[in-house]
Amino acid sequence: MEEYQAAIATTVPTAARQADEAKKGSFRYLCIRYYAGASYKALDISTRKWQRRALDEIAQDHASKPVAMMQARHVRRMRDAKSATPAAANQLLKALRALFSWANEAEETTVNPTIGVKKLKYKSDGHHTWTNEEIQQFYERHPLGSQARLALDILRYTTGRREDAPRLGRQHLRDGRIRFRQAKNEHRNPIDIDIPMHQELSKSINAANVGAQMTFLLTQFGKPFTANGFGNKFKDWCRQADLPHCSAHGVRKATSTALAESGATPHEIMAVTGHQTLVEVERYTKAANRKTTADTAMAKLK
Repeated sequence: MEEYQAAIATTVPTAARQADEAKKGSFRYLCIRYYAGASYKALDISTRKWQRRALDEIAQDHASKPVAMMQARHVRRMRDAKSATPAAANQLLKALRALFSWANEAEETTVNPTIGVKKLKYKSDGHHTWTNEEIQQFYERHPLGSQARLALDILRYTTGRREDAPRLGRQHLRDGRIRFRQAKNEHRNPIDIDIPMHQELSKSINAANVGAQMTFLLTQFGKPFTANGFGNKFKDWCRQADLPHCSAHGVRKATSTALAESGATPHEIMAVTGHQTLVEVERYTKAANRKTTADTAMAKLK
């Protein structure tokens, strides 16, 4: 048993032991301390994953370097080294900001080399917003009763993200409404959704014959999807429908756009989507208002 315990201690070191083994004051030491802290553990799993990927990538080249010597110019160099992929460059900067924000509060270091370092500016429309024609094309390839059709309808009529759709089941349906807590930031700033059940979603659920399982969507092995697993599967369904440019998040944008074009106010849209600020939602309503105004203006042209 003594040899067994010794083997465990050698092959599976704890975060605290790893921090002791890393040189104190080094970048790697700071990262390990951060991973073991309550602030990091309180983050959503997806947030922890991308932060750790970014920080571990930096540690590959700078693990043993002293944090006290790190300056803003070093951060800029790391950011600029990824300028070919500006979104990844900005994510790296965001991860460093989170690390040093924690480190300053925890008194692990007194420096913050991310101060004054700006994100790279680039033009991006984000995820492609599905058009009505693309939705119909998906429906033609995946008819009512199929799991793919149910997945799209869940996304479309709940405005849920890819993390939400695979978690939904009959326990979230009651009195003609669908109620669930969004997965994003559920441990830090939870948002509860309570919306009427759309008749098309009800029809899709009944046609899919989902049974009594706890989630509507299951893998081929009869298990619930993970968020990444569902995202990958949904991309497969999109490719099968000859829509390789479409994604799960684009459905959320499509419903938000449809609500705006139907005359829903920003606050009404927020009640459905769970957005907490008007900034994002107003993009949809402004675009819809421009379209309506343009139609009115052209009708006056003689």
